[in-house]
Parts: sequence; C-alpha cells; structure tokens
Amino acid sequence: MRYPMTRSGLAAVLWLAAATIGLAPPASAQGALTYRLVRSVALGAPERWDYAVYEPVAHRVFVAHGNRLTVIDGRSGRIVGQVGPIPGGPHGIAFDEKAGVGISDDGDRGQAVLFSLKSLRVLARLKIQRGADAVTFDPASGHAFVIDGDTGTVAVVDPVRRTVVTMIHLGGDLEYAVPDGRGALYVNGVTHHEIFRINTATNRRTAAWPMPTCRGPHGLAIDTATHRLFASCSNGRLVVVNAEDGAVVATLPIGRGTDADRFDARRRLIFSSNGLDGTLSVIREVNANMFEPLATVKTALSGRTMALDPRSGRVFIVAAHTTVQALQAFFAAWHAGKRPSGSPFTPGSLRLLFLDPVR
Repeated sequence: MRYPMTRSGLAAVLWLAAATIGLAPPASAQGALTYRLVRSVALGAPERWDYAVYEPVAHRVFVAHGNRLTVIDGRSGRIVGQVGPIPGGPHGIAFDEKAGVGISDDGDRGQAVLFSLKSLRVLARLKIQRGADAVTFDPASGHAFVIDGDTGTVAVVDPVRRTVVTMIHLGGDLEYAVPDGRGALYVNGVTHHEIFRINTATNRRTAAWPMPTCRGPHGLAIDTATHRLFASCSNGRLVVVNAEDGAVVATLPIGRGTDADRFDARRRLIFSSNGLDGTLSVIREVNANMFEPLATVKTALSGRTMALDPRSGRVFIVAAHTTVQALQAFFAAWHAGKRPSGSPFTPGSLRLLFLDPVR
C-alpha cells in the first residue's frame, strides 16, 4: 500500500484506518501455532516501510524502507546491501531474473526505478505517473507492471530496453497485482471491490470481476495450478476467485489490517499478514473449491506486509514496535478529522521477522 512520504510515523499507519471495520477470525482458529519465530533482524530507522519481496536465486529479501530498498540475506539474516537512494520512497519490488534487473518505484516523484540484482546499483529512472505502489514482473511478456494506484493506471516497463512501453488506464484506486505466467495479469481494484484482468500481450483490460464479500482488497496471490486468486480484504476476509471466469469460489476469515498475502504452492497454504491484529492467518487449500482456516499465528502489531521463501516455507514479516494504546490514540485523532501528531512507533524499532514452519 502506498502512503504519503511526509512524517514517516504518520504515513506508515494510514493503511490502518480502512482496516478498523474488519472482523477478527473465529475463536476456533486461535492458538493453532504452525509457525515459530526463529529470528528478528533490526532494520533501523525510519519506521516507514511498504512491501517485502523474496528473491529466490540469491535467497534475499528486499524491503521497501524509507528512501531505499534494504536487502537482507534470507537465510542468515545479515543485511547485505541497499538500493538507492530513492528520494520519493519505494513501494513495490519485482525481479527479471533472466535479465538480472530489479524493478521498484519512486512513488512521490513518479518514477519506475531499475537496478542491478548483482551490484544493487540503480540503472535507470523512468517517468511514470505519481502514486506508484505495487510492482510485478510477467515472465510471459518480459515486462514489469507498475501499479499507479492513485491514478488508476498501470505502467508497462521493459526492463531490458529500459523503456516505458505504455500506460493502461483501469480507473479507481488500485492495489496489488499478480501474473499467471501465461499472459494474464490480475489487479486489485479497491474502489469497486473488484479484480481486473489484463492481457499482457496486448496490454488491454479483458475483464473486471466484482467481489461482493470483499471490502478494500489489498493483498493478491495466485495458485497457477488450480487457477485460483486469493484477495485479502480490509473487512477481515480472504476471497477466493476463479481466475478463468471471475466467479467467487469461497470467502474465509482472516485478521484485521491485511496489506499482503502469499501462496505456498509446495504446501498448498495461503497466508495473510494482519497488522492491526499482529497475526498471520494460515489457510489450507484442500482442493480448487475447498479451503479451511488452519491457524492464526501471533506475529507483531503493524506486521502488515510479508514475503515467502517458496522452497523452505519461511515467512518474512516487516513490523515496528507499537502498542494498542498508541494505535487507538492515532485512530481517535484521525477519525475526529485531526492530523495525528507524532508517530505510534518506537524510533529505530523496524525489524524483519523470520517465521519457520513447525516440523
């Protein structure tokens, strides 16, 4: 989720306002611990962050952090480098492994930022719309797609030629996006609670599917084998959508304050990171049409974005230290129409949590 770049403490929690109407998971899901915390890596100030993405070739986690990308070894926890500076602040992250190029954004300046996966050096800054948020890479077209959420547009970027191919206008507020690897890209439409489908060969919208049980879709993941999309929503629901015809297959409970979800294809598990509750919702995919809540794992308040190592099953969650009281005070001021003063986060407390499956 994107947020303003002024006052990092305020900016980092604006995403929570939309989540306050969410519903907590049922009591039957509480306490079923399937993942355990094995490491906590200090990332330091500022307490402004967005997406975290795992890069499997070099086993690294990239975190959009302040005016840079912080790069962490996903096995040892060592901080191995930085990408930047990115003055207007990065949000999304994606990789063209074949070309050795990473793609991020400068949301405030309206730029797609290309960098070397080997040296972490910035290679190019390409002009796009302001308000960039999520970034994904589509292997079928070889293009990166930068979601400009505020303007309702998607920038199509060629990482090899370092050019902006075109802009796709979808309209409304947009969030995360995922490709299916076969020429389709799916994008969360927040304004009308829908999923857009784009043909990545023609760069044209081919469908817009409503999700009546989803209020404020944020995270989006896909099972390419069963053709199922998983949208995590601000009203404490995860909605399963058929990626071929847009039919809603199932609606399941998750925690409050989700901003990301992931699918573990090896273990057939769906995860939602829930910052307002400080939990990780774990759902099992039994088959293409049957899903069951498996566990609610305690993580940390504010832990709203996550990454996944698809081989080991390790989950990574970014969080900063705060309290329920601090967040409640923030909400009280915000809903009263006042600009909250200060930050609810402890300075210098941002960290990356490593959670492993319990064997």
